Amino acid sequence: MESSQDAIIGKALDGTVLSWNAAAERIFGYEAGEMVGQSIRRLIPADRQAEEDRILASVSGGELVPAFETVRLRKDGGEVQLSVTVSPVRDDGGRIVAASKIARDITEQKAVQTRLIESESRFHLLADNIVQLAWIADAAGAYIWYNKRWLDYTGAAMAQMEGWGWKAVHHPDHVEAVTERWLAHLASGEEWEDTFPLRGADGGYRWFLSRAMPMKDETGRIACWFGTNTDITEMRDAEQRIELLLAEVNHRSKNMLAMVQSLARRTVAQGGDYVNRLEQRIQALAINQDLLVDRYWSSVPLRDLVDAQLRFLEDADRRRVLVEGPDIALVPGAAEAIGMAVHEMASNALSHGALSGAVGIVAIRWDVPGKGDGARFRMTWREQDGPAVAEPAVRGLGMRIIRDVPRSKLDAAVELDFAGSGFAWFLDCPAGRVTGAAA
Repeated sequence: MESSQDAIIGKALDGTVLSWNAAAERIFGYEAGEMVGQSIRRLIPADRQAEEDRILASVSGGELVPAFETVRLRKDGGEVQLSVTVSPVRDDGGRIVAASKIARDITEQKAVQTRLIESESRFHLLADNIVQLAWIADAAGAYIWYNKRWLDYTGAAMAQMEGWGWKAVHHPDHVEAVTERWLAHLASGEEWEDTFPLRGADGGYRWFLSRAMPMKDETGRIACWFGTNTDITEMRDAEQRIELLLAEVNHRSKNMLAMVQSLARRTVAQGGDYVNRLEQRIQALAINQDLLVDRYWSSVPLRDLVDAQLRFLEDADRRRVLVEGPDIALVPGAAEAIGMAVHEMASNALSHGALSGAVGIVAIRWDVPGKGDGARFRMTWREQDGPAVAEPAVRGLGMRIIRDVPRSKLDAAVELDFAGSGFAWFLDCPAGRVTGAAA
């Protein structure tokens, strides 16, 4: 008893201390002479006195009180965390006459546990509130932990994603290549970086930039990998948009030069003050470009957009373009796609379509039939009485602008008709894609 690191205390069935070893003196601060003959309740905080009642009742009934954790008081008033076990003590006749209490000081152990809990809480607070999806994989590449944002985004349970379950949320067109690159970096131990789409809980895919760092132990061996996935969908869309706009700027610049050449030829043919009239027409083109830049980044009335895109036409040509449709405003993305298409078709009509001759006409019409979620937006461009037309053998940027861009941006069905009577263009898409809400 004297050699034990645990306090070993004997007490009568009324709680009076009968024995007090050296460890009890060290843990509680009381000498044996101060405690023997005194009530053990001296060590028990006021709000825990009921514990002693239950202990004495159990011991008196011959029961062993299994280890439990509690708090007791030192002589200096400080608290000590303990793990306590209490056993009944019997005399030679088997009668229960006292109790033996073993108390182990776990104050430091509890402090370590508290620090660990606080550390884990801070980790989860950080990991679950960063904007990235975060994860940890073991040295072999199997995922063993995900943060809350990952689970919220994918809508999957942790058990579904453990190991190599993450493959289930990768796009089927990319998962094989992603897995191959991941395995290569696991083998080399180099930092990993990749870009790919991940499926969200809504079934849609968004693009993510994924990075993972190998975490090494004191021997330099990789213990695990810590990775994050950063949503780059908007950034990627913006880059693609810039790429398309740069191509469009290049294309429009060439169209602009062609228009200037056409204006110059027509001005010469008409005679009169050649220089002054040509300057006026070129200035009109410049004003049109400024207007387009100003209108693209806000809600744009469709009629204003069409007028702006046709403003480069001479008055006589403009009068041969019929524009009909209800008043609706387009969201910026729709204004960009439709505006680019109208400008491209007008340029083509002036160069070799209905407006290249003296009598050809163009009809531009739109409508929004239906209501609510079923509402549609329909728009047509139809030329007639111009020269014969044929589908181009080579599909360049112009074809991409009038067909592929509206299909992609507006989820639209786009049809082109190169009938001998004149070129025609048909667009049909959900109304919400151009107005921003169901019509």
